[in-house]
Amino acid sequence: MKTPVILLFGLALACVAGPARAEVPLKDYSFVRGVNYGMTADTVQLVRELGYAKRINLNSTRIWLSYQAYERDPQGYINRLRTYIRISHRLGFTTMPILWNGNGLDPATLKPDFRPKGDVYVKAIVEAIKDEPGLLMWDIMNEPLWNDYVNEAPADAKTQRIAEITGFTRYYVTYVKKLDPKNAVTVGHVVAEHLKGEADLVDVLTFHDYTGLRSTIEAAYDTAKAYATKYNKPMMNTETGCIARANPYDLVLQIAEERHTGWYVFNLIVSGYWGEIHGIFYPDGTIRDPAIVAAVMGFYRNRNLETIIRPVPNREGHATEAINAIQAALNDNPSTFRYTRNSLDKILDAAEMAANLLESAEMVPMNVPPTARIKFWRSQAPEKRDRDAIRAFAYELGQTLKKNTLQY
Repeated sequence: MKTPVILLFGLALACVAGPARAEVPLKDYSFVRGVNYGMTADTVQLVRELGYAKRINLNSTRIWLSYQAYERDPQGYINRLRTYIRISHRLGFTTMPILWNGNGLDPATLKPDFRPKGDVYVKAIVEAIKDEPGLLMWDIMNEPLWNDYVNEAPADAKTQRIAEITGFTRYYVTYVKKLDPKNAVTVGHVVAEHLKGEADLVDVLTFHDYTGLRSTIEAAYDTAKAYATKYNKPMMNTETGCIARANPYDLVLQIAEERHTGWYVFNLIVSGYWGEIHGIFYPDGTIRDPAIVAAVMGFYRNRNLETIIRPVPNREGHATEAINAIQAALNDNPSTFRYTRNSLDKILDAAEMAANLLESAEMVPMNVPPTARIKFWRSQAPEKRDRDAIRAFAYELGQTLKKNTLQY
């Protein structure tokens, strides 16, 4: 019973204290409850979407920068970044900017003749925002060893390419620390084992985990912890949570809490390229999965068979009532020749009652909630509704409800 009390105390403290800033590298970043996000230039959108994040007690964002975008408009890009950090800080969020992205690595940037251009970009960014109170730490490169240059390298070239990339990240860790000796520096690696590349130089060890078993997630934390202990440095998981990789948010966040480790989930908004497999909020503020929001706030699904109490939607006879209502509504509308607006509304009413029972008892898939389909049909003009689809849908709901409830 101690954990919820500690958690609630920590949340209350975070709300009072506001975003924490590392004036010098800290020994513990477990206070970070972050989310990966895009550096939108639309301030209205930024305030709205960070408002969603604030409501569930998130306190930091990790954002990707782009040297190509900087080169197209250096001052404009600096201004947008500074505006982002200042608005975010005002709303209660720190920021972890990522200077380089290893996922889309251009091998040409690793060559010596690119270094002067890279230095100009990094120096401009660092000097522009190093004194911003909203800056949490610098991420030199996102997943430096996860790209085609490494993954598709011939066997005899892979070791050399890894060394080449590690030389690049080590150079910029040192360069950024020279430009900004105050704020923490990290490298966000795709797996914990890669931390060894810069562990002696960075201030914080950060890794990502998208594996699909509790045992493999635990193993990633064990590996990171071993490096953290060896180099006496704090660690964080700065990317985690993915539907398509059997990496559920509620599991990974529970493990992070158990390990007393700060985290950033991927990502805030369900939209765009990653919308099918990542994200907490839709742009309008609705959510994909309440379990994600609950986990972010420190509440997790009960997976203990000894304490789970199975829902019984028919305890007071309402499942039987809904099944009978569906049957009556279907019998009242036997053909297109007797179609009336009221007859389809009766079917939708009966289907909605069944859907509410099934959804609240978690007895149906929720990737497309049955009530979403009902809402769609109700929004249509009566003459536009697909009568056969509605009848088939209601019948299936009735059968599902009967199968899952009347046997108990």
